[in-house]
Amino acid sequence: MTDDLVTGADGLARPLWASTDPMLRAYYDTEWGMPVRDERGVFERLSLEAFQSGLSWRTILAKRPAFRAAFADFDPDVVAHFGDDDVARLLGDAGIVRNRAKIAATITNANATVALRADGGLADFVWSFRPTDTPRPRTAAEVPTTSPESTALSKALRKRGFAFVGPTTMHALMEALGIVDTHLLGSHRRASSGVWPD
Repeated sequence: MTDDLVTGADGLARPLWASTDPMLRAYYDTEWGMPVRDERGVFERLSLEAFQSGLSWRTILAKRPAFRAAFADFDPDVVAHFGDDDVARLLGDAGIVRNRAKIAATITNANATVALRADGGLADFVWSFRPTDTPRPRTAAEVPTTSPESTALSKALRKRGFAFVGPTTMHALMEALGIVDTHLLGSHRRASSGVWPD
């Protein structure tokens, strides 16, 4: 085990970022890296990863209930019809990240998500970029922040009209959805998704 893993009082090894904060620990233990294959679930995570850009994930996670309330539980059909009044409402909502470009991108991406249904839908589209292998990091420094697949997914989504979907953001999305497993070797969550054997 490396210094990048911490064994908690429960005997479970976690990375430093998930070792002390109860909210981050619960997210790590139960959600991060577990397969998400439904449209709304993928759209929510795509949206939150875009909002996270330049901020800490903890900030976004703490605001997630407010984001869900503000964006109609990330129902693409509803968000796609958000207009100027909705944008004004969102810009006045202190519970979320009030960034006009990111709000606009979420509405844009809702419309792109609806349009993508004609070609199989967002979830299948994103999962089609699953690589043939997954990283096996032993330390935090070995965890990649981009990949050829995340770069390809970024380009493909942009062609489909999506915004705020850069390669780094898409790599974080792929980690969150379980498309790749970047849990450190030795973590109690390594290979827990059922997508990758080890």
